[in-house]
Amino acid sequence: MNDDTPEASQELSAVLEDVRRHLLWQEEAAGRVLLMDAKAAAELQRSAPSLRARLARATGMGESSAPARPAASASASGAMPERGPVSPPGPEPKAPLPPRPAIPASAPAMASPRPLAAMETPRQGAAAPVAHPEAAAPRPPLAARAPAARPVGPASTGTLLEVPRASPAVVGGERPTLDQVRRELGDCQRCKLCSGRKNIVFGTGNPRAELVFVGEGPGEQEDLQGVPFVGAAGALLTKMIEAMGFGRDDVYICNVVKCRPPGNRNPEPDEIAACEPFLRAQLAAIQPRVVVALGKFAAQTLLRDSTPITRMRGQWRVYEGIQLMPTFHPAYLLRNPAEKRNAWADLQAVMKVFGKNPGSRT
Repeated sequence: MNDDTPEASQELSAVLEDVRRHLLWQEEAAGRVLLMDAKAAAELQRSAPSLRARLARATGMGESSAPARPAASASASGAMPERGPVSPPGPEPKAPLPPRPAIPASAPAMASPRPLAAMETPRQGAAAPVAHPEAAAPRPPLAARAPAARPVGPASTGTLLEVPRASPAVVGGERPTLDQVRRELGDCQRCKLCSGRKNIVFGTGNPRAELVFVGEGPGEQEDLQGVPFVGAAGALLTKMIEAMGFGRDDVYICNVVKCRPPGNRNPEPDEIAACEPFLRAQLAAIQPRVVVALGKFAAQTLLRDSTPITRMRGQWRVYEGIQLMPTFHPAYLLRNPAEKRNAWADLQAVMKVFGKNPGSRT
């Protein structure tokens, strides 16, 4: 049969249009990549014998020679766009063919692209990446760069729970001493709070205390003197400690952050992340029986619990095997005197652990 007859051209057009319906093209910056979905590939494989038979009838050649001359036949029918090599539909050959001529202006428009995985000639319905001369550049394959292939974490909310929990052994593998922790802290420049501070406020009290109070951060007076809880809130805390039957020299007092936040604002997550390892190292060095967390920042940071302090207070919790009592910060009590009764009830529960009888309320 003559290849140039109208019947042959129609047969070839029908075959190539059948193929075109199962192919999608997608532009890439490094080249053009041929994409084919698994369902279409499976259909092509099932129909491959009949396609080769139709090609053989249209060209008057045997089935074995049909794949060797698609370029000339495609030229007669305006088959495929010049967008890169494509493997024939049969399962035997794997090497890509030379580029095909562009589609004439009268050819029907192709379906709009949709995201698919890059594939080669299908085998038993499975998909595998196809090698492409132009896309074999330094860039990674499309599947490796697809956004859907990378799990996306939840958006940041800026909460304390996002601060990574650091190991307290920042000065070595063994239990540190407070002096070692202080030397490791040094003239700290680990966060932006260092730019506005006057003094690092590390901590004060008995290095072997059984009771530790942890606050939020230094205020103005603490920043000036380098000692925690020496302002108005510190005076109230001293009264609370004495009402419990202790003196300030009997307990240990420190804060989550060691430098004053500007304007006494709340410490931010990155600032807590920089200081928290040293707070945990302090508690690891002291090994107290009880920690009293003063306010939400101390309680939420140590416990990794976003429960509001109004609901968390008064309930025993455990931090690294140490009993922890959350209660209100003295500065909050100065602004809300009615809450002093609840705070005193929390401290009375702590007193019972040490076998002390409750005294008069602060």
